[in-house]
Amino acid sequence: MPQRSQGAYARGGARPPKKGSPVPVVIGVLIAIAVVAGAALFLFPRIFGGDSANIEAGQQVSITIPEGSSSDAIATILVDNHIIADSGEYYAAVKKLNAEMSLKPGDYQFETLQDPLSVVKQLVAGPNLEGVKLTVPEGKTVEQTAQLVEDAYGISADEFISQAKASAYAGDYPFLADAGNDSLEGFLYPKTYTFAGTPTADEVIRAMLDQYQLDVVDAFDFDAGRATISATYGIELSDYELLTLASIVEREGLNADQRAHVASVFLNRLAGKGDFAGRPYLQSDATLMYETGGAVTAEDIQGIDSPYNSYQNAGLPPTPICSPSSEAILATLEPTDSDDLYFYITQDEEYFSQTYDEHMQSWE
Repeated sequence: MPQRSQGAYARGGARPPKKGSPVPVVIGVLIAIAVVAGAALFLFPRIFGGDSANIEAGQQVSITIPEGSSSDAIATILVDNHIIADSGEYYAAVKKLNAEMSLKPGDYQFETLQDPLSVVKQLVAGPNLEGVKLTVPEGKTVEQTAQLVEDAYGISADEFISQAKASAYAGDYPFLADAGNDSLEGFLYPKTYTFAGTPTADEVIRAMLDQYQLDVVDAFDFDAGRATISATYGIELSDYELLTLASIVEREGLNADQRAHVASVFLNRLAGKGDFAGRPYLQSDATLMYETGGAVTAEDIQGIDSPYNSYQNAGLPPTPICSPSSEAILATLEPTDSDDLYFYITQDEEYFSQTYDEHMQSWE
């Protein structure tokens, strides 16, 4: 700690101070050390416990920013891949460029420990990495998705199916905690994906689960949907059961209005209303088609012993039967207010009825 010169006192005409206790000096030194250490921790966070100190700058890194990613989610991806060393610099660059609403999803190639301002400018400009697209339509099963992945990237369908186990991902994706049969059925979100080079089955699955988190978990209010269904139908359904019902609604309806109405029909059946009093059976061909892989016959309904035969088993099947669209999920969470128990839907016609007699008359 610097000492005052004696001349300073002499010029003021004051006597030099008496020598006092060393305690104030010691305290001052400790304060100075603390200030310096605090500054170092602020300015050089990676030196104190981070891992970027071991990362070589200038290495090529390819990343995918999922559609719908928030600025915070993007910051996490950039830091985790060592493209930037500190999220604070990223936020400063976003603010400087007023870019928060202009960051684009897609595939990018950056370098490790890149200048954050240049990274944000590229995110505003858009993807700079071309890749092979994978389009997964709504209503596809895990097996059908696996075939699409094989066609796009050459990853064998068997390898993909073997990798697609809920237990392999539940630790990173809490929404998989209640998945039945160790299955990812229903969670491989339908979307168009682009991967640089040849991805692994794990990378494809994680991209789909990331998208499910963004477009389903973060986008929909399952608590409000459960409360509405409980109050209207007297049924308590978990998030997983709602997803399962949405997958059936996806396959039975053709548009948003139909799906919301179909959802109310199935909820009325599960509640045991009207003709279904005391026997809450879905009676859905779509659930049995998950077993048969094709059209369902009267013989199938009577003869197939399967938990997916909703004519013989009450309640919901053990897993979803496909990956439903956001439209089908919303229809399930916000069903039409009706007392209908039957429906008949074709490409050209739709009929909803409260009794079996009405139902038979509607399409005969």
